[in-house]
Amino acid sequence: MDYMKESLKRHYEWKGKIEVKQRIDVKTKEDLSLAYTPGVAAACLEIQKDNSLSYDLTRRWNTVAVVTDGTAVLGLGDIGPEAGMPVMEGKALLFKAFGNVDAIPICIKSKDVDEIVKTVYMISGSFGGINLEDISAPRCFEVEKRLKEICDIPVFHDDQHGTAIVLGAALINSLKLVKKDIKDVKIVVNGAGSAGIAITKFILSLGAQDILVCDRCGIICEGMEHLNPAQQEISKLTNKNKEQGNLAAAMKGADVFIGVSAPNIVNEEMVASMNSRSIVFAMANPVPEVMPEVALKAGAEIVGTGRSDYANQINNVLAFPGIFRGALDARASEINEQMKIAAAYALADLINEKELSKEYILPKAFDERVAAAVAKAVEKAARDTGVARK
Repeated sequence: MDYMKESLKRHYEWKGKIEVKQRIDVKTKEDLSLAYTPGVAAACLEIQKDNSLSYDLTRRWNTVAVVTDGTAVLGLGDIGPEAGMPVMEGKALLFKAFGNVDAIPICIKSKDVDEIVKTVYMISGSFGGINLEDISAPRCFEVEKRLKEICDIPVFHDDQHGTAIVLGAALINSLKLVKKDIKDVKIVVNGAGSAGIAITKFILSLGAQDILVCDRCGIICEGMEHLNPAQQEISKLTNKNKEQGNLAAAMKGADVFIGVSAPNIVNEEMVASMNSRSIVFAMANPVPEVMPEVALKAGAEIVGTGRSDYANQINNVLAFPGIFRGALDARASEINEQMKIAAAYALADLINEKELSKEYILPKAFDERVAAAVAKAVEKAARDTGVARK
C-alpha cells in the first residue's frame, strides 16, 4: 500500500479523525433545564466557591490539550500550526483509543515563547493536563519549563519524555538479555535535540553513569561555544573524561548506541567497533541511522527502531496514553521523574523472562495490557510522591 496516497484519500473522506459527542440526551424541557439554564447555574456556583470542583462537575477530569506551534511536525519541520493539525488530531485519536482520554488539538499561531506560554496558561483551567507536541528545540525546553512552573496541572512534552520512557523500557529489558548493568555500560546518544537530551537525562535517572552525547559537531563537551542552554546543561552531566572526536570515535567500545538524529549516518564499521553484545536503537524516522540488517550483520546483539515493519519498535503510543490516564486518575499536579520511571518499569515488566528475546524487548502497540499497566504504576507513583490530589 502507498500509505501517503491512501492516507490523503482517507483524510478527505474522514474530514477529521475526532469529534465531540454528547454524554446525555436533551429531548425534553426538563433535560434542557437540567443540562443548561437554569439548572446549570448550581454547578457554576459550586465551582465559584471551589475551583477544584471543576473536576467533579465537568469533563475537565478526563480532558487533555494537545498543543503545538507547528515548528517540528513529525519529521516535516516547520510547516505551521494549521498543517500540524492532522498530526494533533491523530494524537488525540490515540489518546482516546488507547487511554480513553479526551484530547483536544490546540494549534497556536506563534513561535514566541512568551505568547505560547501565556496562551496555554490562559486556557489551562479547561483541562486536566497539557501535552506539548512538535515544538522545535530549544524553545520546547523553555516552554515546558515555564508552563510547569505556573500551571497546577501536568505539563508533558511527549517528544521528549514519551520517547525517553519507551526507550528506557527497551534499555532495561535489553540489558537483561545481554547481562550488563546500566551502571557499567558506555552509552552513546546521537542527537542533542529535545528527544536526545530528554533520553540522556532519563537514562541518567535510571542509573547510567557513562554517556557521550553527540551532535553535528561531534562529541559534546562542557565549554563548547555552540551549545544552547539545554545542551550546556547536559554537557555538565555527561562525558566525564572530556572525550573529543566524531560519532565514529564515540562509538568505539560503546555498549549502547541511541540515535535520534538523521538517516544512514552509522555504517557497519562503526557498529563493529562497539563492544560485544552491543545494543543499537536507531530511531530516526522513516529511515534510521543504520538499517537493522546492517547493524545485526556488523555484530549488534539487539536492534530497535521507530518503525513498525521491524522488530522492537520504540513507539511513544506505549507511554503517553497510560501516563496521562494515571495522572488524571490521581488528579496529579504534575508528572514527575518518579512517575516516568514507574512507567518505564511497568512497560518493561509486561514481558516476563520466558518471553523476553532479542526480537521482543517491548510490548506491541496493540497489547491491551499496556495502558492499564502504565496508568496503574503512574497513579501509584503520584500518590507515593505526594502529587496526587484525589
